[in-house]
Amino acid sequence: MGRYWNEKIECMAREDMKRLQSERLVAQVKHVWDNVPYYRKLMEEKGVAPEDIKGLEDLHKLPFLTKADLRDAYPYGLLAKPLADCVRIQSTSGTTGRRVVAFYTQHDLDLWEDCCARAITAAGGTNEDVCQVCYGYGLFTGGPGLNGGSHKVGCLTLPMSSGNTERQIQFMRDLGSTILCCTPSYAAYIGETLHDMGYGPDDIKLKAGIFGAEPWTEEMRHEIERLLGIKAYDIYGLTETSGPGVSFECEEQTGMHINEDHFIAEIIDPDTGEVLPEGSKGELVFTSITKEAFPLLRYRTRDICVLTRKKCSCGRTLVKMSKPMGRSDDMLIIKGVNVFPSQIESVLLKMSNTTPNYQIVVDRVGSVDTFEIKVELSDEMFSDTIRSVEELEKKISSDIQGILGIRAKISLVEPKSIPRSEGKAVRVIDRRKLH
Repeated sequence: MGRYWNEKIECMAREDMKRLQSERLVAQVKHVWDNVPYYRKLMEEKGVAPEDIKGLEDLHKLPFLTKADLRDAYPYGLLAKPLADCVRIQSTSGTTGRRVVAFYTQHDLDLWEDCCARAITAAGGTNEDVCQVCYGYGLFTGGPGLNGGSHKVGCLTLPMSSGNTERQIQFMRDLGSTILCCTPSYAAYIGETLHDMGYGPDDIKLKAGIFGAEPWTEEMRHEIERLLGIKAYDIYGLTETSGPGVSFECEEQTGMHINEDHFIAEIIDPDTGEVLPEGSKGELVFTSITKEAFPLLRYRTRDICVLTRKKCSCGRTLVKMSKPMGRSDDMLIIKGVNVFPSQIESVLLKMSNTTPNYQIVVDRVGSVDTFEIKVELSDEMFSDTIRSVEELEKKISSDIQGILGIRAKISLVEPKSIPRSEGKAVRVIDRRKLH
């Protein structure tokens, strides 16, 4: 059986967890009502008061919060504790310019780091491990979250941040890093650079990686596992609810366990807001039931996924969420068709003669959308004949059309000509002015 950071919680019986969630929800609603005028107003507009929330079964009565609310209440409008009790902020860029700022008390930080410790332990981490954290530090939650989780577990922590890839590899080799934490695109880049430097998986001690902060497919997982000789685990979170560690993958690798003692998850219909039954695909909504400074109730993540309570071989009873299958907002609509970048990635990663680096370029000429996908060739393919390159273009084009139902212009470009990202990969360039 897998090892647990907090076996009592991670393997808790469903009824006990529901009871714990209900108690915490009731207390949190009262805390927010008493201390956040902005949310109290939303509740009053919906005709709901704290005494109407007696447990989990009443959650649906509460109003939703969205990114727009975070923008309107910026910076202090959703704060539920005096500033004197707050010890840190983390921040992320908002979708429309104004930043999302989240506040933390020391207690909030402890709980967040605890969630990250669960993720590291689920990936096989112990106090014997060397954990290399190459997520960005600073305002971005990736670095600080995994850094704190790694400390809790007792790993030797290398707070590398991202960038300077050759130095990353030097430290990885010299200090014998066993766990790597970064974005999947940066993990793939580290793997490529390792090979360019003449090394392979046998020259490093890595055994596991914890990758998140951007969408990635199963094909990309296998590619990273091959390049680095590791098992690659997914982690999920958002600044608004604390950061990474809201959910994490176990060795089964079939979805991420949500830390239900801290976050209640719902799936809703993104159009109607109706709560959907378990197993339905819809928009993920989170309620923070232990956060003190910045507790968001029924926050719409815009991530599309499925929740399942199917028994897991790791022994954890925490509900599982699938990998996000796209978003209800950054989805591209091209020629009236909904396009998720992950659909394109899954086609490209099945090709043996391209690399997992690509860029989608969307533009509008007159009133017609143009749709181009730039794909990097492998070194071998780049030196091949023009005819075989043309055949590959045709093959990718027909596979993409098979999945999306629309045709894309495929441009095969030379190896390493698409800019590598050391943070989040810029996969989409949308030049249309969609006002």
